[in-house]
Amino acid sequence: MEFKNNTGLITLIIIILASSVTLISQSIVTTSLPYYMNDFAISSATAQWTYSIFLLVLGVMIPPTAYITKRFKIKTILITSLEAMGTGILIPIGQILIFRIMPEEKWGFFMGLMGFLVGIVPAMGPTIGGFIVDLYGWRVIFEFLAIIAVAILILSMLLVNFELETEKYPLDVPSLILSILFCVGLMIGFSNVAEFGFSLTHVILPIVVGAISLIIFVNRQNKIEKPLIKLNVLKNKYFVYGTVFASLLYFIMCGINVVVPLFVQNVAYYSSTESGLILFPAAIIMIVFNFIGPVLADKIGIRPVLIASSVLNIICFVAMMNYNMNSSFEYLLITQIIRGIGCGLGLSPAITWAMSVVAGDVEDATAINNTARQVIGAIGSSITVVIMQILANGKITHNQLSVNSFSLTSLMMIIITVILLIITVFFIKNKSDIVDG
Repeated sequence: MEFKNNTGLITLIIIILASSVTLISQSIVTTSLPYYMNDFAISSATAQWTYSIFLLVLGVMIPPTAYITKRFKIKTILITSLEAMGTGILIPIGQILIFRIMPEEKWGFFMGLMGFLVGIVPAMGPTIGGFIVDLYGWRVIFEFLAIIAVAILILSMLLVNFELETEKYPLDVPSLILSILFCVGLMIGFSNVAEFGFSLTHVILPIVVGAISLIIFVNRQNKIEKPLIKLNVLKNKYFVYGTVFASLLYFIMCGINVVVPLFVQNVAYYSSTESGLILFPAAIIMIVFNFIGPVLADKIGIRPVLIASSVLNIICFVAMMNYNMNSSFEYLLITQIIRGIGCGLGLSPAITWAMSVVAGDVEDATAINNTARQVIGAIGSSITVVIMQILANGKITHNQLSVNSFSLTSLMMIIITVILLIITVFFIKNKSDIVDG
C-alpha cells in the first residue's frame, strides 16, 4: 500500500508518542520503590512488583494484537490503550502501521525511528523520576503521567483519522486464555529462578503450566478456522530465521544487562555511580544504533549489518572473558560501548527484515515476533544470573571464583553469538535475493 497522504503518518506519530508515554511509565517508577517501601511498610520484593507486573501485563497483551487489529479501528485501540496494559498493544500496532502505510523503502527508517524513541524514553525514565521525586514526592509522578496521557488522548480524538480495514473477526476465548497462561507461566517461572532456585511452587509448576498451555495453544491455532494468531507465517523459513536471530540477541541483551552490573559492583568493587557511568553510555549508543541499523541495512543489505553486529558482540564477549577484580574503568567502559554498538546494530534490522518477508501477514507476524522476544528475554535475564551464581558457588562477590563464573558466562554468550553468526551467513539473505531466488 503506497503512502499517499498525511493522515496515516499523523496516526503513526501519535501512536509512537503514546507508546513512549506508556514505556516511560515502566521505568520512571523504579526511583520511587524505596518510598513505596517506607510509606506502605512493604518489603523490597513487594515494591518491585510495581515494575514486574508492568512487564508481565505487557507480555500478556502482545499475543491478542493480531485479533485486536483485525477487529477494532485504530482510533478505538489508541484511545483505550492509554493505560498500563496498552503498551503491549501500542508498540505492535505501530509496527503493523509502518508495514501497512509506508512504502517499502521507508520501512527500515521508521522501524529504526520507533526503536530509537521507545528505547531512549525508558532510559530517561529513572532520571526524570528521580528529579520529580526529590522535588515534589512520588505521587506527582502519576499526576505527571496522567497529564501527558490526557494530552495525547485529546490529540488522538482530534487528529487520528486513518483506519485499516476491519472485519467482525471472532475472539476465540480458549485461545486467549491459553495465551495468557503460557505467557504468565513461562515469564513468572523463569523470572523466579534467580530468587527461588528451582522451587516446585515458584518455578517448576509455572513453567510446566506455561509449556503445556503453549503446546495446546499451537495445536488449537492450527485446527480452528479463526485462530487468535495465524501460525502459517511460520511456514516462511526466512521469517523464522529472523525471529530466532532477534530472540536470541534479545536473550543476550537481557542477560548481560543483569550480570554486568553485578560484576561491576560486586566483583570489581565499583560504586553504584561508577557502575552507572560505565553502563549508561553503552545503553545510549545501543539506542542510537538501533536507529542506524535498519537505515544501514536498507543501504548495504541485511547480511553485512547482522554479520557486523555478531562480530562486534563476539569481540566484546571475548574482552569480557578477561575481566578481573582489578579491571580498569576505561576497559570496562570501552568493552560495554562495543557491546552497545553490536546489539544496537542487530536487533532492529533483524526484526524489520523478519517482518518484511511476510508483510502480507504482518499482524500475525508481529504478534509472534514480539511474544517470542518478550518470553525469551525474560528467560535470558533469569537463566544468565542463575548460571553465574551456580558457577560462583552461590555468591557473586569480590573473589576469583566469581571472576571465573563471569568469564564462563561470557563464554556462553560467545557460543550463542556464534550461532547468530552462522544463522546470518547461511540462512539470512537480502530480500531481493529471496524474491529472485
